[in-house]
Order: sequence, then structure tokens, then C-alpha cells
Amino acid sequence: MSLPVTDTFASDAKYVETLIIGSGFAGLGAAIRLAQKGKRDFLVLERGSDVGGTWRDNTYPGAACDVPSQLYSYSFALNPEWTRSFSTQPEIQQYIQSVSKKYNVLDKHIFDCAVHSAHWNGETSQWQVRTSKGDFLAKIVVTAVGALCEPSLPDIEGIDGFEGEIFHSAQWNHDAELTGKRVAVIGTGASAIQIIPAIGKKVEHLDVYQRTAPWILPRADREFTKAEHLAFKYLPGFQRLCRAGIYWMRETQVVGLAKAPIFMKPLQFAAERHMRRQIKDKDLRRKVTPNFQIGCKRMLISNNYYPTLARDNVDLVTDGIARVTANSVITKDGTEREVDAIVVATGFHVTDSPTYGTIFGKDGRSLAEVFDASGQQGYKGAAIANYPNMFFLVGPNTGLGHTSMVFMIESQINYLADALDTIERHDLGTVEVRKDAQDSYNKNLQEKLSHSVWNNGGCASWYLDKHGNNTTLWPGFTFDFRRQTRRFDLAAYDSVATKDLPEPAAAPAVALVTGERLDKDDNDNDNDKVSAQ
Repeated sequence: MSLPVTDTFASDAKYVETLIIGSGFAGLGAAIRLAQKGKRDFLVLERGSDVGGTWRDNTYPGAACDVPSQLYSYSFALNPEWTRSFSTQPEIQQYIQSVSKKYNVLDKHIFDCAVHSAHWNGETSQWQVRTSKGDFLAKIVVTAVGALCEPSLPDIEGIDGFEGEIFHSAQWNHDAELTGKRVAVIGTGASAIQIIPAIGKKVEHLDVYQRTAPWILPRADREFTKAEHLAFKYLPGFQRLCRAGIYWMRETQVVGLAKAPIFMKPLQFAAERHMRRQIKDKDLRRKVTPNFQIGCKRMLISNNYYPTLARDNVDLVTDGIARVTANSVITKDGTEREVDAIVVATGFHVTDSPTYGTIFGKDGRSLAEVFDASGQQGYKGAAIANYPNMFFLVGPNTGLGHTSMVFMIESQINYLADALDTIERHDLGTVEVRKDAQDSYNKNLQEKLSHSVWNNGGCASWYLDKHGNNTTLWPGFTFDFRRQTRRFDLAAYDSVATKDLPEPAAAPAVALVTGERLDKDDNDNDNDKVSAQ
């Protein structure tokens, strides 16, 4: 079944060969690669007003990365300016902005442009993309919508009627003054354990509502010395050597996470010792002790979360929330706690992103419908059967539990770039991963995941979809993923030559933000060629 052009789709929709949706690390990296390969007919649609994605949006107090700074950058744009071993949100956002300017791709962006829907039109072999800034036609769509971009709000009775300040951690209200107030934080995940220490000292009272206790390891964070900064800048290869050392050290965790969970014992011992050292009260220690094996859920790092919980003005509440009133939170044991503000730190829609309901394939079904029926499955995290000429960055089973997602993103960009070259070289009109290739790939993935701590560690996590399958994480070494995505494997795809497709409807070229047209060459620049290493 193909989807014809709808009556409501603009007849003057603008045409662009490649549309990239999103400009976080993935979308921006893809734009840079395309520009450096000399491809000019592409645009990046970004719903925010700047690049950065999750690092633009998450500005809550204490926001920082839990991946070492040396790994959390593009391999082609190492940053000698990191101030510390684990970077804060402002530094990461500044880095992303600087890279976008260095590689001259901002003129390929349309900001404040929300994508409402994308439909595959089988009659013209094009994507019809509806946005808040007009309609577009595209031969190829690249979705670079990250997993941590759609806040998940708790379904709690009465929460909509709360009369105080209430906001999600990813939508922090900086106009809300929490000093001297009674505050509740719902959740104890990665964001919450950064927020709680940041506000714990200034609020009058803080209630922390915990559903599941996380495993927390020490945060080996420190400022870089002046000598290190000089070496990063002026000693050839020094920063890359540091990066390589951290990378290989992190890869050793894969053995315990994905292959033999018994090897997670040393990390669990370190986490238990960290807890004992920082929490002396036995009752509190009992509350914060997880009931599952370390690694089953996301491992967190913090040096000040446990001490904050031990403060006199902080209470850890482990009874479930029954309802919220206009000015209080009532737990299932009947206890009512009055609060002036509620911070919702309940994570994101990962396996059930609302974005999935806006992308419609060749049979007219949305991604949400496809995933609901058979689970969130893809091929190398980059393609999904039924969605021709669509490529995914940070797609199914590309997440990590131990190291930098930027490494996986660059691997997928390698695959995307070679796919676009292959399409151009063979003059292909459409490419679509074969269902049998996708099924075989996922069968192998799930077999490998069946031995992992994520599937056997005794927890329920957002790594698993409603079918019980781990559709989020990569089940092995990241260098193996890099190897598998180094080249586009056309043999796994059904393809149709351009000459065998019907002539697409004519459409005007897209006007760039700068007023230039897509068919007009930009000024040459001498930026380094991008190659993921």
C-alpha cells in the first residue's frame, strides 16, 4: 500500500534531497559529514532554537555528563578546553555550538521547526514531511531524534491540580525560586541524583520519592591541571592517547554487562563500599540498597547524593505516591506531606516515544503501530523494514550502558554516509532493508542479550519494551558495532533504480536560512575532513 499525496499536503511543498530531523550530537554530526563530503542538497530541521538536543534542553541545577569528557566529543573535533574529567552541561553545550560554527553547517539548519509528520508516498517515492514552517518533499529522511528528548510524566491522581510550582527536570523553570521552600522530587534516576544535591542545601525541606533504589558508584571527577591543558593543546597525540586509554578501560565492562554478569561483582562491591562509607544510618542504608544486580539498570555516579539524603532537612520516601492535592503529596500509607514545589524527574519516553506516531511507512502504518505489534526492531540501528529511504541515528539497540554514545553515533554516521554514496553511485531511487535481513539480525541480537545482566539482573528497566525484549542496548563491544557499520551492505536491502521509478512531482528548491538556494554553492572552507576514528 502506498500513500498518495493528501489533499491537505501543500502543492508548493519545497523539495530537498536529504532531510535530517534533529540537531543534537547525531543530527549535527550527520550534517557535518554530508557537508564535508561535498553534498549540498540537505537541510536539518530542529524544533529548538539552537543545536545541542538534550544538552540544550536539560539545564537543571547540577546537570553534567556521566561519561568522561575525553570520550564525550566527536573524534574529529577533540576539545582541549574541557575544564574537568566529567563535563558539566554548559561546557558540553558550548562545545556543540563551537563545532557547529567551526564546520559551517548552521546555514543548513531551520530552527524552531517542529516536525509534525512524515509520510512515505509510494507514487512519487518521496517523503512528505509536514512541519511548523511549511511542507517539504525529500528523497531521503534521516531521523536523529534522540532517546532522551520526550519527557515522561507520571500518571498520578490529582497532579494536574497541584497549585505550586511543578515542572519536569528536562523543562526546568529557572524563574521558580526554590530557596527556603518545601520541595518534592519524584524519581531517583540519573537526573534526580544530580538535582537533589544541587538544591538540598538551599531548600527548607526536601522529600525524595524513590520507587527503585539505583546502584551508585563514586564519581572520579576533578579539574584538569594547567599542565594537562597545555599537553592537550600542544603535545601531538596526547589527548587522543588519553581518550584511547579511557575507551579501552570502559570496554572491559562489556564482559560483565553483556557476556558474563558474574564479572560485575567487583563493581557491585565498589558500590556497596561507597554506600557504607557515605551513609552511617542503617535504616537509610537499607532504603537505598538496590534489590537487583548492578548493571541491570543504568549505573549512576555521584559523590554527594548519599550525603544529601543524610541531611536533617531531607527525607527519603519509599512508600508509593497515592495522589497529589493542591498543596501536598499523599503516599499509599496515608501520610500527607505539604510541599510548595514538585520536580518531576521520571525520565523519558524511550521505547514508546511520541515521535513514533508521526512517521508513516509504505503500508500507511506508523512506527508506533509497527513497534506495538512486533516490538521495536531495526537493522543495525539504522534502517527499519517498511520505511524506504529512511535512516535512523540512535535507532533500536544502539544504546550503551558503559561508554560514550558519541562513538556509536559516529559509527552510524559512517554507515549513513556510505549508504548515500552507494545510492548516488548506483543511481538508486529507493532502498529498503529486507524484512528477512532485519528479522535475522534481531534474532541474533536477542540471543546475545539473553546472556546479559540487563536481561538477567532481576530488575525492570526502560531498556525493555512491553514485549519484554531489550530493544535499547547494544549487546557487545562498541568496536564490533563500528566494524559492522563501516560499510553500507546493499545486499541486505531491496533497491529500485531511479530510471525505474515514476517521475516525481516538481517542487521548488528550499530557501536556506541565509536566503541562498540549495543549488547555489557556498563559499569554500578549509575545515578538516571528517572521518570517525
